[in-house]
Amino acid sequence: MQPRNMSMSGVVDLAAVKAAQEAKTKAEQARAEAVRQGGGGAVSPADLVIDVDEAGFESDVLQRSAEVPVVIDFWAEWCEPCKQLSPVLERLAVEYNGRFLLAKIDVDANQMLMQQFGIQGIPAVFAVVAGQALPLFQGAAGEAQIRQTLDQLVQVAEERFGLTGLTVDPDAAPEGGGAVPEAEEPVGPYDALLEAAVQALDAGDLGGAIQAYRNVLTDDPGNPEAQLGLAQAELLHRVQGLDPQQVRANAAGNPKDVEAQITAADLDLVGGHVEDAFGRLIETVGRTAGDDRDAVRVRLLELFEVVGADDPRVVAARRALARALF
Repeated sequence: MQPRNMSMSGVVDLAAVKAAQEAKTKAEQARAEAVRQGGGGAVSPADLVIDVDEAGFESDVLQRSAEVPVVIDFWAEWCEPCKQLSPVLERLAVEYNGRFLLAKIDVDANQMLMQQFGIQGIPAVFAVVAGQALPLFQGAAGEAQIRQTLDQLVQVAEERFGLTGLTVDPDAAPEGGGAVPEAEEPVGPYDALLEAAVQALDAGDLGGAIQAYRNVLTDDPGNPEAQLGLAQAELLHRVQGLDPQQVRANAAGNPKDVEAQITAADLDLVGGHVEDAFGRLIETVGRTAGDDRDAVRVRLLELFEVVGADDPRVVAARRALARALF
């Protein structure tokens, strides 16, 4: 099943000025009440992913959505795409450090919730913000697309509803008691494969490095070191042998030529001109449509991976991209 449109236009539609203000006021009142009753404290990373059923939906999802966006992962044990998507969402919930809460709902055990959300197939991912349900996407999706959607969700939740998320304390015990579970070590000879990739890079063998990183990702798709290394190696491979002056001349002379702008952005990034690379592609997104726009957006997301999700330049560029797209 192909992922459906992952745009956040639905959030913007729901956030008409009056409705957004009302939801924001209710959220602030709910947070104040939680603090008055002794809640609102720090949570552990283990509390960022929860299993939810019909009995606990009101308290675990609707009420919690007044303090943090709740992303709902509808899944089932027999669903193979779910087995690919769910681990990515769980990892991102921890990585986003309280900016959203992930609620997992087994559709086989919670048919009523599945019907209420109008779900026709799984995996299906929704969000609830200040009590309002928002469809995000259906079907398996790439991590870059998922990140973009989550970034837009977090941004809209904060700007329009005043939801700043949860405070996470790595040393806090999970709400259910006991110690915070340690992250599992990846299975397989990843250290050796990653070292082989680094050696290939040092030797100028970009093709060998790319293959080594891909070998890691075949067994461990979420390996952050391999993801970063692959993005960097592919970038270097793309610019290898290019004439910088000619590339920039082509881009300057043909502002509507998507491939010219993408290639110039690659060179900008390799040359350390990060903001120039991002700005060039965001401007190109603004003046293109259809497949051309999608090609530029995908390349921009790839360059975000090279620089790193936490880099402030990436954070600013993601916001600018959201404005250009929506």
